[in-house]
Amino acid sequence: EPSQNGPLFTELKFYMRAAKPDEIQKWTKSHKLKYLGVPRYWGSGLHERNGNSYRFMIMDRFGRDLQKMFEENAKQFSHKTVLQLGLRILEILEYVHEHEYVHGDIKAGNLLLSYKNPNQVYLVDYGLAYRYCPEGVHKVYKEDPKRCHDGTIEYTSIDAHKGVAPSRRGDLEILGYCLVHWLSGHLPWEDNLKDPNFVRDSKIRCRDNISILMDKCFPGKNKPDEIAKYMEKVKLLSYEEKPAYQHFREILLQGLKAIGQKDDGVLDFGLAENGDFQRNPVQKKRRKAAAAASEGTKAEKEDTGSPKRKKAAVSDAIASRAQKMTSPKPKKSTASRKRVQK
Repeated sequence: EPSQNGPLFTELKFYMRAAKPDEIQKWTKSHKLKYLGVPRYWGSGLHERNGNSYRFMIMDRFGRDLQKMFEENAKQFSHKTVLQLGLRILEILEYVHEHEYVHGDIKAGNLLLSYKNPNQVYLVDYGLAYRYCPEGVHKVYKEDPKRCHDGTIEYTSIDAHKGVAPSRRGDLEILGYCLVHWLSGHLPWEDNLKDPNFVRDSKIRCRDNISILMDKCFPGKNKPDEIAKYMEKVKLLSYEEKPAYQHFREILLQGLKAIGQKDDGVLDFGLAENGDFQRNPVQKKRRKAAAAASEGTKAEKEDTGSPKRKKAAVSDAIASRAQKMTSPKPKKSTASRKRVQK
């Protein structure tokens, strides 16, 4: 990207300080993790082309992002998958926070599957990462009207809505909204995202009374108690407080136990190797069979049993195909699509 790109520069600073392969390996081993979902930084530099300067960074290759998969799954993940994603992201956040940074923009679009192992998920895009505790000194709580609503509006923290610098509790709050959305497919403020003050006030109401959030997103009787407990725990955190990450993990583990599952590290997205989406083969066969049966029924309705009509239908089909082959192809539209900035 252009060397003047601010977010990329911020991202590079994070990777150079906190994402060196040896550092990640050391943490993974000392915390007895199978892997840590922080991309490894291999190098960076500047490249000159046509008089312009571009900054580049080298990191591992990844598969698909969870947002595309979320949409392909009718905007809902399984209960087990949501809780396991929460566990992996808590591990990532603990590492990031211990290296004096917060992420500030956790969402499905910033979570990528490993290219080789679809059961591994990585948190990327540190363009909004913030060094909340430089040299061990935590930033003070201060509301700044010029910085209000930073981040992705549907998930960003109440602190961010008020223009306060990101903190550890903000990251955990953002994760909580993600868990609710992934499990229920809904957030109470999702229809009013163009009004950031409405979103902020809605989040404040839900924070003050977690049952409001749970009732709106899970209207049935079977509400996920672990999500409510998680949000209650986040609510109690002070701005500068270090979260008890293990306690938050235990809450999600209890949720897995309550639904008869365990943290086996398997994310049931129906994925093949290299992070590509793979539909259930049984469902695929059923859809093909249903489509074939539908075509057969349609053909039977059109066929009156008369040989003459059959021949006429065949002739018509051949004539139609010949017409398509000889007809000039329509010109492609020259209209260009606008790229929407997030």
